[in-house]
Amino acid sequence: MLKDFIKQIYPSIKTKQCLVTFCSTFAVALALILVIAKNTSVKASVSNSAPMSALENEVENDGFEEETIISEEEAERHPIPHDGKYTIEVKSGDTLLNILTDMGVEYKHANDLFVSIRKVFDPRDLRIGQKIEIETATIDGSYVVKSLASTLKTGQHLNVTINDDNTYSARVDKDELIEEVKTVYGQINGTVSASMHNNGVPSRIVANFIHIFSAGVDFRRDIKKGDTYEIMYKNYLLPDGSIAKNGNIIYASITLGKNKMELYRFKDAGGNVDYYTSKGAAIKKNLLSRRPMAHQSSRISSHFGRRRHPIYKDIRTHWGVDYPAPKGSAIYAAGDGVVEVAQYRSGYGNYIRIRHNGEYSTAYGHMNGYARGVRAGTRVKKGQTIGYVGSTGRSTGPHLHYEVIRNGQRVNPLTIKATAANNLTGKNLTNFKHQVSKIDETRKNMLADVQKSEKLAQEQTAQSEKVN
Repeated sequence: MLKDFIKQIYPSIKTKQCLVTFCSTFAVALALILVIAKNTSVKASVSNSAPMSALENEVENDGFEEETIISEEEAERHPIPHDGKYTIEVKSGDTLLNILTDMGVEYKHANDLFVSIRKVFDPRDLRIGQKIEIETATIDGSYVVKSLASTLKTGQHLNVTINDDNTYSARVDKDELIEEVKTVYGQINGTVSASMHNNGVPSRIVANFIHIFSAGVDFRRDIKKGDTYEIMYKNYLLPDGSIAKNGNIIYASITLGKNKMELYRFKDAGGNVDYYTSKGAAIKKNLLSRRPMAHQSSRISSHFGRRRHPIYKDIRTHWGVDYPAPKGSAIYAAGDGVVEVAQYRSGYGNYIRIRHNGEYSTAYGHMNGYARGVRAGTRVKKGQTIGYVGSTGRSTGPHLHYEVIRNGQRVNPLTIKATAANNLTGKNLTNFKHQVSKIDETRKNMLADVQKSEKLAQEQTAQSEKVN
């Protein structure tokens, strides 16, 4: 019957083709009816008194177009570009270019800003958590940064502004710091660090105090209750009076029983800074003659002296001591000094030589690589990482080859008790003694003021107790 009906509608088409055509037409008609019915139900849900805008909103949100959903975090990280002021906090993985382009700033303008900043500050040094104040604007149809500001560290601020020609000018402004000299003295009750902290001495100053006396004082065994200390150091204050940073220790003393040790900071004509006794004698600082490295459990694989060479298989002098250690473990400077050589040297492989004073130098061979910033001319401190264990040059495995050189001759590091210290002489000594006189006079006046204040406070306390 259905076939006859279809043939009447489509008499010129074969039965199978007719059936397919009919079904298609019926499906389209049914879909149209459903759409009309849905639109009718939407309109019916709005009151007759509703304004036309309400009806339009209902139709626009009827689900025919997929809604774009953005999380709060995504919206914060990728805001819709519009003029305004933003505070951006640097997160892990952020770069300055990504921060700006994520805000919608065109890459060209972001890159121009990056290049201008790089002249005064390396944008790669942005810290996680650092806040950046950014003001944006639309200029000549382009969405650009109008200004940028960020505090780099205490007392230093990065400021960037846009010029009339849409280029950028960047500068680092520094707060004018006020120098303050502070003197503290007290008794030791417990540890030195705890006693000094209780007296208000900053942690950095405490650490430096312990470091400069460490060559002559065993802070675990030598300290007794009732021993005293005195310290004079600098603070640098911001205009509001808050401390921007602690400076250097100018003078320090520690009295152990009846033995008083005093040290004065002095910078000589060559720019070298150290601490000296009141007579200009330098602190004797022993070199790390044994295992100047992080891997302290390392055995000695080859001693100083004659031996059978592991590669050439003949007998020759070994001018140092070999310490096997895992590749990449740290190697330390044996003492304060200046790096004279830091380069590849034939059988030594990657090699460093440090001059500690006019008498002693140390050398380090077969290194895997150098620590960042270590090169010829670099000044290093005792215990500072200068490189890493390797097996470069003529080597049969990862180890440190360590040498001590005295007056140009290599000596056995295991038997020599080397010190790296130069006493002041000549004009340096004259200038030092003049500086000592000024420091002692300042100390005397400041201590007198402190004692006067303490005496006044005691008298006021006694008077108050008498009245009560």
